[in-house]
Amino acid sequence: MSTTDDFIRNPPTDPEVAEQIISTIRDWVKRDVIPQATELELADAYPTEMVEQMKEFGLFGATVPVEYGGLGLDASTYARVIEEVSAGWMSLSGVVNSHLICATMIVRHGTDEQRHRWLPDLCSGARRGCFSLSEPDTGSDAAALKCRARLDGNEWHITGTKMWVTNGDHAQIVALLARSPEGISAFIIEKQSNVSTDTLSISRKIDKLGYRGLETVEMVYDNHVVPTGNVLGLEDGLGRGFHMALGALEIGRINIAARAVGVGRAAFEAALAYSRQREAFGKPIAKHQAIGFKLAEMATKLEASKLLTANAARKFDSGERSDLEAGMAKLFASEAAQEIALDAMRIHGGYGYTTEFPVERFYRDTPLMIIGEGTSEIQKMVIARRLLEEAEKTDPLP
Repeated sequence: MSTTDDFIRNPPTDPEVAEQIISTIRDWVKRDVIPQATELELADAYPTEMVEQMKEFGLFGATVPVEYGGLGLDASTYARVIEEVSAGWMSLSGVVNSHLICATMIVRHGTDEQRHRWLPDLCSGARRGCFSLSEPDTGSDAAALKCRARLDGNEWHITGTKMWVTNGDHAQIVALLARSPEGISAFIIEKQSNVSTDTLSISRKIDKLGYRGLETVEMVYDNHVVPTGNVLGLEDGLGRGFHMALGALEIGRINIAARAVGVGRAAFEAALAYSRQREAFGKPIAKHQAIGFKLAEMATKLEASKLLTANAARKFDSGERSDLEAGMAKLFASEAAQEIALDAMRIHGGYGYTTEFPVERFYRDTPLMIIGEGTSEIQKMVIARRLLEEAEKTDPLP
């Protein structure tokens, strides 16, 4: 039996439990992540030990219901976790995000058998997940994808190229969208890590400005065979893959907004600390009006980002449609994070342009939030469309 459009939402996380989780993550980030982040990021080295620790914390099942082995966190607590992780090293939150988008699609749209088959291993981190929608020629126009799925007896044959697959190398479970005769459908691809076969290969690793330390790859499917039992939702799910993806991307956009808050916070705190210590013309530069004004603007943008992200998470937790709020949070927080990171670099002066201080990493990481899970321009389109929908409901034109 497959799910309906009624999404499964986790109950509110107990406030004391939430604070314990946040405190544990914050202490770990301060102790183990921040001291190593710059070295690993500059080397573009995969953070194996940190990922293993995230498995122990249960973060790979953060938003998955407890009955399948997850933590069952509500979106509000999850957003705070991602903020803390990203304040240490934003790339770590990417290890979790695409994994949980995959898991969320299974939770919401999988059959009971599919949930019990895949979710326990995803929650423990024994098997890693990723999400594969984008293609080389279909960035923002995701619905125009060309990857094809052809049914032959009891098997589907997948052919096409997928781009920008985060965790594509380390993942063993891929939530992939392809065009079937019924429309866009979602398939669960099961593979081995570092796979390279005649029908499924990682054609190249994509080097990036920031967001380093975890892989983003291009994957090629050449008549790759997938059992019919791996169609998400089975027959009820055929042709509904794009709908499934859009729903899961709501939590993905909350993740991106929370990442932006974390990076923005780290950049602001670094700028505030430096400006209190660095002296010019006989006093700390923080006491010069030019710097004071920058700090005031940075703090205000950061606070607004936090509130928008918290509001989107609350709306998601309520069970209501939250694409408007998630889009607003993602749009504002990502743009604000880049502005805050640039101002942090300017406050640091020449030192901010060097790898001696982490602000150059914050600056390189922030464009990912502006582009990932839908560009700022796409968010504006989503927001405008939703505003018009609501206006038509409350005040229809004659």
